[in-house]
Amino acid sequence: MKDLLNRFYKNQGSLYKVLLCIASTILIVYLFPKSGKFQFDFQQNKPWQYDNLYAPVDFAILKDKEELEEEQATARENVIPYFTYNQETVDEVKAAYNNQFNTVFTDSIFRDKLDVLKEYGENILTGFYEYGVISEMSNLEVEGPVYLRRGNEVEETVFDKLTGTDEISALINRKVSNGKYPDATNRFKELFFDVVQPNVLFDEKLTDKETQAELSKISPTRGIVSKGSRIVAKGEIVEEGTYQMLNSLKAEYESKSWTDSKYNWVIFGYVLLVSVALTMLLLFIRNYRELVFENNTKVTFIFFNVILMVFITTIVVKYDANYVYVVPLCILPLVLKAFFDARLGMFTHVITVLLLGFIVPNTSEYMFLQIIAGIVTILTVSELYKRANLFISVGQITFIYILAYFAFHIIHEGTVENLNLDTMWIFVLCGLATLFVQPLIYAYEKIFGLVSDLSLLELSDTNGKLLKELANKAPGTFHHSLNVANLAEAAANEIGANAMLVRVGALYHDIGKMPNPTDFVENQSTGINTHEDLSPRESADIIIDHVINGIEIARKRNLPDRVIDFIRTHHGTSTVYFFYKKAQEQDENVNIEDYQYPGPLPFSKETAILMMSDSVEAASKSLKNPTSILIDSFVEKIINKQMDEGQFLNANITFKEIQLIKKVLKSKLNNIYHLRIEYPE
Repeated sequence: MKDLLNRFYKNQGSLYKVLLCIASTILIVYLFPKSGKFQFDFQQNKPWQYDNLYAPVDFAILKDKEELEEEQATARENVIPYFTYNQETVDEVKAAYNNQFNTVFTDSIFRDKLDVLKEYGENILTGFYEYGVISEMSNLEVEGPVYLRRGNEVEETVFDKLTGTDEISALINRKVSNGKYPDATNRFKELFFDVVQPNVLFDEKLTDKETQAELSKISPTRGIVSKGSRIVAKGEIVEEGTYQMLNSLKAEYESKSWTDSKYNWVIFGYVLLVSVALTMLLLFIRNYRELVFENNTKVTFIFFNVILMVFITTIVVKYDANYVYVVPLCILPLVLKAFFDARLGMFTHVITVLLLGFIVPNTSEYMFLQIIAGIVTILTVSELYKRANLFISVGQITFIYILAYFAFHIIHEGTVENLNLDTMWIFVLCGLATLFVQPLIYAYEKIFGLVSDLSLLELSDTNGKLLKELANKAPGTFHHSLNVANLAEAAANEIGANAMLVRVGALYHDIGKMPNPTDFVENQSTGINTHEDLSPRESADIIIDHVINGIEIARKRNLPDRVIDFIRTHHGTSTVYFFYKKAQEQDENVNIEDYQYPGPLPFSKETAILMMSDSVEAASKSLKNPTSILIDSFVEKIINKQMDEGQFLNANITFKEIQLIKKVLKSKLNNIYHLRIEYPE
């Protein structure tokens, strides 16, 4: 049992990555569409690239969207609207008319003919309400026949027979002014204005029901393709009719009901393909980015970004596939390049694009555009912490999108006409969305504890709290660190290493000297050497402990692990040679391991550069009369000694790169120690 637990403990990292790969596969497959994917990729007005295609089953030819919309519009226009006639309102109006008539007609000139006028007005009122009064004439665009519902009976009439409230005044003028009683016109207007109320309302519910009934009669298909009949021949141009048949076959294939058996096979196929893709990504990280592979947080971060891009793209495709290019997929290689390197970013981008090929339309076109855009992103974006660089690169990415889309349009259509400018704007939106990468990188740093060049730029500020403290407590060490930073940065630029990272590492590599700064020669400004009263072993321990102290201070001040790595490795397993030789003078059998730094050895180009720059800069202070020949000689001597001790065995650095670093260090030191003319006193 104990052996089993020990084995589990030793392999828990590998087990975690396997579980991560399985969980990511399940999540991505869950996001994918669950129907089978149509096995043919086709486009209108392009040649059919496959063998002759025959109908596997009987299926109906679907009408295209424009044709259906046209038929639906015609059906809506032909629907006769319904109006409801309210008899109760008519009764109320007549009652109000009888009540108010005598109040309105009070003049003496009407006294002898009140009964006649009242009857005359009742006839006019009856005419108004023969088909009803409606108040919404100006709001309704109705012409021709309408259905008028009176209780349970419906009669067909024409809309013009309905009287609008805005027409009452004109009708009174026409009937009364030109009739027997022109002098009563104004009185009738006053009376009808008070009592006439609309009694006909548009019956929206019944009209909509009739409209839906008419729309339901429209068939979404036109014609049948019989099983076994040829749909398209190899090399034949996919014209409009053929294109519609192919789309109908695709819809039939994707919408048919799947049995549990078929559904499970589809899921199994997706699982196989996705798991293979993610396994390839994991193997790439293991074989070519071993340090990343050993860090579970970093591996989780990479897989999280892949899943995030699949999730966002799936949501957009489900909403409207026409907006698939709005998703700023180029953020993925940008983020991974910021935290890791360009090669890992590009490989992960390609794997993600391959996965997205399952869910996007026009798969080949999409994959070409996204892979090209990813390559441009990797090639153009450098020094992401410089804002101008990001804007320039986003402009280049957007231009490549538009250029590639333009090329595809020419290939498909054979002309530049009918170019869809809306798609161009989608690419512009994609470019603008890519600018979100900077706040996203900041969020990732806080969530996953990673370090980007943006954070390194902040750490390189010598006005920072920790570096100010170093300058105050150990000014000699601070000056030494600045010199080392300049040398290391120049060397990193020469061989293409991360110059910003190595500069920050150099600035902080000796912070462990702050607790006891006067124990180090560069801070002994008074001329008093604290090591004179100590044994060689005690002095060596003090010198060696500055590495351990530096790591402790760095962790307390929350410096990133990438920076702490420089503190741990900047002396490797080298020997405190001065005190070792001094101890040998007292005892020839002294153990050299007691005078060696605990390591580890530098494990990257950047940490190797710092070791060389630190040793060379510190040793250069001992040169009394530096000359070009002397500087070249001691640089060769120091770095060759480090190579002989195997200090760079774990660093991914070549002999050629070491020679280039030597050249840069010689040049820089010669510039620092160049001879000046002697000024007269």
